[in-house]
Amino acid sequence: MEDKKYIHIISHTHWDREWYLPYEKHHVLLTKLMDKLLETLERNPDFKSFHLDGQTIILDDYLQIRPEMREKLQKFVSEGRLHIGPWYILQDEFLTSSEANIRNLQYGMKDAAGWGCISKVGYFPDSFGNIGQAPQILSQAGINNAVFGRGVKPTGFNNTVGETENYESPYSEMLWRAPDGSSVLGILFANWYCNGNEVPTDEKEAQKYWEQQIASLEKYAATPHMLMMNGCDHQPIQIDLPEAIRVAEKLYPNIEFVHSNFNDYVSKLATSLPRNLKVIDGELRSQQTDGWGTLVNTASARVYIKQMNQLSQTLLEKVAEPLSAFAYLQGGDYHHHLIEYAWKTLMQNHPHDSICGCSVDEVHREMVTRFEKSKHVAEMVIDESLESISQKINTTSFEKWGENALPFTIYNTTGWDRTGVVSIILDVRRDYFSSGVNKQELKEFPLGERALVDDAGTEYNYRMEDLGVSFDYDLPEEKFRQPYMARRVRLTFEAEKVPALGFKTYAWVSSAKHNDNSSLIVNRNEMENKYVNVKINENGSLTVINKANGRTFEGLCVYEDTGDIGNEYMYKQPNDEQVLTTKDLIAKVNIIEDTPFQATYEIVHEWEIPASASDLLDKEQKELIWFTSRKTTRVEEKVPFTIKTVVTLTKNSKAIDVKTSYNNQAKDHRLRALFPTDIKTDVHRADSIFEIAKRTNEPSQEWTNPDHSQHQQAFVDVSNEIEGLTVANLGLNEYEIIRDGRNTIAVTLLRSVGELGDWGYFPTPEAQCLGEHAVSFHIYPHEGKEGAAKAYQDAYQYQVPWSLKQTVLHDGILPPVHSFVQWESANLAFSSMKVSGKSGDVMMRWFNMANESDTLIVKASGTYKNPYKSNVIEEKEKSLHVDGNTAVQVQVRNHEIVTLGFEKD
Repeated sequence: MEDKKYIHIISHTHWDREWYLPYEKHHVLLTKLMDKLLETLERNPDFKSFHLDGQTIILDDYLQIRPEMREKLQKFVSEGRLHIGPWYILQDEFLTSSEANIRNLQYGMKDAAGWGCISKVGYFPDSFGNIGQAPQILSQAGINNAVFGRGVKPTGFNNTVGETENYESPYSEMLWRAPDGSSVLGILFANWYCNGNEVPTDEKEAQKYWEQQIASLEKYAATPHMLMMNGCDHQPIQIDLPEAIRVAEKLYPNIEFVHSNFNDYVSKLATSLPRNLKVIDGELRSQQTDGWGTLVNTASARVYIKQMNQLSQTLLEKVAEPLSAFAYLQGGDYHHHLIEYAWKTLMQNHPHDSICGCSVDEVHREMVTRFEKSKHVAEMVIDESLESISQKINTTSFEKWGENALPFTIYNTTGWDRTGVVSIILDVRRDYFSSGVNKQELKEFPLGERALVDDAGTEYNYRMEDLGVSFDYDLPEEKFRQPYMARRVRLTFEAEKVPALGFKTYAWVSSAKHNDNSSLIVNRNEMENKYVNVKINENGSLTVINKANGRTFEGLCVYEDTGDIGNEYMYKQPNDEQVLTTKDLIAKVNIIEDTPFQATYEIVHEWEIPASASDLLDKEQKELIWFTSRKTTRVEEKVPFTIKTVVTLTKNSKAIDVKTSYNNQAKDHRLRALFPTDIKTDVHRADSIFEIAKRTNEPSQEWTNPDHSQHQQAFVDVSNEIEGLTVANLGLNEYEIIRDGRNTIAVTLLRSVGELGDWGYFPTPEAQCLGEHAVSFHIYPHEGKEGAAKAYQDAYQYQVPWSLKQTVLHDGILPPVHSFVQWESANLAFSSMKVSGKSGDVMMRWFNMANESDTLIVKASGTYKNPYKSNVIEEKEKSLHVDGNTAVQVQVRNHEIVTLGFEKD
């Protein structure tokens, strides 16, 4: 190691767009900061550079108010004094989907490239934990480093460095390795990202300052190149930093002080790294800490925000993008500009203080509007794509049932063939206002005897609901709006084996209907199909038998309620509190649906729970008593808490669907659903970002927090070689494996708290989440190692809504049943299908769920040519051979994220 030392000082501000102030107040402050920054860069050439927090949205936000400053911004970016990207926003990695993490990088790098410069730094300054696949994602994007503030010792919560012998890394530099073996240089803010904040210019003050700072830097530095971050949260720029550096140089002539940037710092650092750097594998979740400062319970703060995010993400990545790609392959438009706008609007909700639900109430009110805006654009793109494709489907096979046949198409945008119950609203007759509307005729229009068939003539059981007469309208592209009245029905049935990434066409036709009196109902509290038996117990819990191996799971879906005297960041149960459950509560059970293809029960718990915490909590909050030291308890007063649980079993599904609703009028508490597995295993698996993360049931020895909640995306699974239970969810991102001897999965449904927490007193009454709530989850028993992949596949499909479109009898170039892409692999999960904005090529992505290599075989239709292997930012890397069956075979490493590109023919 060379004797000379270098201190790289990087000017920055960590800019939370919204947090303890609503967005527009932070926006005003940002404008002032940027004005001062540009003035300083222009006035003082010795102020070498500024790091713009790794997110390009700051430029958009500034120019929204100061558009006349674009030329000046461009000047300093081009000169290498203003460093931007690579992200669009600084997201929470665990609470945003796999593809959302990729779109964030794609759009951020695109925007930065548009300015002519990208800061090649994997910047995660304040993510609440870091995903295990980040090194692979960054490596594929050409970024060889990651800079982060949380997740690995020696750092602690908000610049607290704990003394311990069990550091995960002895240095602030380490190698961070993804599950596939990809690695990047990991750089930990061991003394936080404000360790170089407000450097003194007074020589006496500077002497004292630098003595402390240099000692802290040397304590964890692996090389002579050390990092100081000159800035902090919303920190105004230090305009006299050049003078402060000159004072430091005078005091320490043996140290070179560099007003640096990340590109230069990482380049210098890489030349002096020792060979004994520690390798850190996978997820960085601060598991080797006491567990009180991990901020993991942001996964359950304001659950409604997470549910809206799950829906918005899914509509974009799993519905709008693939449907638009289907339409594009048939000559339709792929609306890059609309999809980008929808993604960026959605991603404005993805910063850690936003999606985590840990801001003031005004922030989250605005988030709801953004979710709606993004969703509405996605719905318009979906509708146009469905119309474009449906016009090209040949439905003439239904003409043999006469001109009154009503064809419609079910679209499956998931990566596997799909069977499931769907509902579609059909217009049986339309009367346009332009031609005259006879409402009485519409009301009396005879529906006749009808059957539901596919193009092969196979008849399906269905349930029909007459919806009467409704108003609606068309919006033609070249005409004025066309209002009409329609006689409508709703058909519900089980669609079977709809092709992956494709569609299947059905029709409601005039024909004698076959009467099927079969039922899945066994008795007043029991139902079954060929896969599972479900019994509803007296207390409303479920006993589920997996018929494949005879395994019985008892006591599923008991509800648990505890007090929560923590905050939006962290859950804290009152000391010595008795846990409340529905285990000993008698439930009301009713059959609400009984058809040949589906059975549904409603379970009602008339419960009472404490109204709130005592008044002491308000006092402790105002006095800034840290949440772990609070003494408050829950009050004796009870409020009604009625839980309605709707449990559904369909004919051809191995899973049980559950929808739970309640009107929450209690404060300061947490509600969970419990699923005892009684499976012997020390580990479990949870869906994360491009990874089925394997985690231990027991926390590390340092963990003292009684709660061991963790993040999930689509599901959590407890299994061993011979048996397993997977619980999937829609937007319920927090779970815990309770250490009760039964390996019980606990999924958080609601967390009600009244303050933001962190560095001051910020009351958040709307975080109590009072009012009506509804949540959904999905219980899938399986056969352990042999059944896990199918369970995970089912959980991924559960996230994605069906797409449906009524059409008419017409000729077309597409058959009634069709798949746009066929692929095979034992262990790969399909992730996305879209069109590249750069090349116009169709891009498809998978990831390997298993810890073993696999072969991906892809067979595309004649609309594709010249396949190639790409990376996550859609750059061509290697051309692929097409065999005689027009199939492509790709070897995929364990846990590899693989992206293929296809040119449009």
